[in-house]
Amino acid sequence: MSTSVAIKPPVEPAVGKERTRLTGFMPLIALAALIAALTIADPDFLTQRSLTAAARTAAPLIVLAAGATLVVLCGGIDLSIAALASLSTVFLALWIPDLGGLATPAVILVAAVIGVLQGAAHVLLRIPSFIVTLGGMSILSAVALVVSGAGTVRVVDDSTVKWLDLYVGGYVPMSVMVAVIVVALIAVLLKVTPLQSWVSATGYSESAARLAGTPVDLVKIGAFAVSGACAGLAAVMLVSRQFSGGPTMADNLLLPAVAAIVVGGTAITGGHGSVWRSLAGALVVTLLRVGLPIVGVPSAYEQILYGAIIVVAVALTLDKSKVSIIK
Repeated sequence: MSTSVAIKPPVEPAVGKERTRLTGFMPLIALAALIAALTIADPDFLTQRSLTAAARTAAPLIVLAAGATLVVLCGGIDLSIAALASLSTVFLALWIPDLGGLATPAVILVAAVIGVLQGAAHVLLRIPSFIVTLGGMSILSAVALVVSGAGTVRVVDDSTVKWLDLYVGGYVPMSVMVAVIVVALIAVLLKVTPLQSWVSATGYSESAARLAGTPVDLVKIGAFAVSGACAGLAAVMLVSRQFSGGPTMADNLLLPAVAAIVVGGTAITGGHGSVWRSLAGALVVTLLRVGLPIVGVPSAYEQILYGAIIVVAVALTLDKSKVSIIK
């Protein structure tokens, strides 16, 4: 008779603990430094109007990054989140006339199901998540083009998504509140259930987690489901701002989302990180996007900056003890 044994991450040496602690504060340090630099470059930046605009811009990215963080914590990656969000904007724009207020939960549910299908393909067919979601990205982008007729789908009646443009207390955008609530719900769910130990164990060592009785396959599929649902919610936020859906509307959020995750200190090898750190990382990435024009850097250099950020952040957070051979 076998019994399930709780698996714990290996004890880190003192130097490793100090490095982990420093990595945890890095997003906040970077965020404070960016705000200070942008305020010096443009004194008008530190105003309610500018900060509110930046926060609204960050909301969809925060939700995307929060969902994808779970997949990364499990040791995988979801490259399809932006394509799924774009497809979801098309679905939402097409379904609002017939479903009204039910279009929003319907889109989130469909996106979650697509995430489940990708997760199931990953665990059942034993295909790396990189390949599954890379193929999924291509498929979802093609479906979005076909369904939308390769064009923008206008939303005539935006009353069902207009609530995201409201302000809480007259200052905080509703979309930002929703993004923070999503992050808080995921964090609380991980904290008060065995999910946190299961996710961490899966990310640290999948084989050891299986021996300890962790439902690794279900954990991975669940992570992909949450990632898909978050992509659907991010799509709702985008439609509420653009009053339309488009087959490429969210495509430019993939690199920023990955950058937000790694800048937040989540190890790309899995097992270490949190959704709260990804929130801070998303704010850093958004301020970088907003700050480039302020300091006179052309927006064309934006992708170069994201690439450099990802490489540097991965170099700082990579757990080299888990990767014996770098390919």
